[in-house]
Amino acid sequence: MKVLQFTIPVAHDKTIITQKDSLPSFYPHLHRHEEIQLMWVQHGHGTLIVENNMHAFWSNEIFWIGSNQPHVLKSEELPFGSKSKKNAQALTLFFNPEGKLAPLFGLPEFKKIKSLIEQYQEGFKIPEAYVAEVSSRLLKIHQTQGIVQFIAFVELLNFFLSVKDPQPLITGSRLSAVNEQEGIRIGYIYNYIMQHFDTEIKLEDIAKEAHMTPQAFCRYFKKHTRLTFVSFLNEVRISEACKKLAGGVFDSIAAVAYNCGFNSIANFNRVFKSITGKSPRSYLREYEQIEETKG
Repeated sequence: MKVLQFTIPVAHDKTIITQKDSLPSFYPHLHRHEEIQLMWVQHGHGTLIVENNMHAFWSNEIFWIGSNQPHVLKSEELPFGSKSKKNAQALTLFFNPEGKLAPLFGLPEFKKIKSLIEQYQEGFKIPEAYVAEVSSRLLKIHQTQGIVQFIAFVELLNFFLSVKDPQPLITGSRLSAVNEQEGIRIGYIYNYIMQHFDTEIKLEDIAKEAHMTPQAFCRYFKKHTRLTFVSFLNEVRISEACKKLAGGVFDSIAAVAYNCGFNSIANFNRVFKSITGKSPRSYLREYEQIEETKG
């Protein structure tokens, strides 16, 4: 797993690009690019990591990822024996307001849109009430070309001015600026945690994976992520627990706790509340009430 600095391939006669993906899983490497990414998850679920913040993602959700934000979507693994070959489907729009589009965003008429882009450099999730409209507009952009496509793109940006209460992707500390070499190492550490969160991860084990002493690893991880290793691990575990509770397929809350790497229900309850502000049972009850109102 690497932090890769991407250059999205935009054709010489285009200033924006859309990309339709239909794959077994989403791109698995921590990466970043100058382009802003507007991603509609059409099918699939898992965990979105943006810098050092985690978000469970589900089908029919849309995320705005800012320019040069390190990110990766970790797809939920397919059940053993599954015949599905296209578990991850998404439609993505890329555009760079600092590239060929810079003169456009310098116009007085685009002042509010430029301000919106500057305001949301850390990215956000589209509130559910706006998903149908935004996804419809993304589809139109993808299916058209030339001036019609460009007008649809501008209309989409203008629509975002009316979106209220977008959910920020960065709610705590931010990942510190890293060069490519450091990014590769952090990406490897992230990947190791994501693959082993449901087991006991000893500090000595992960430090060994990073080729450091435990003391050096703790300093390194805190310096670059601005979180302690235990804090980040707990964030991952609670994110996975929230997905399992929301998914509705579990024997008990205690089973969710143990399947997410906690060795006691008391510790799970304490950590869950410290991160979400709710007890697991309250979280589940509120989620079920929201689902009932939708039905």
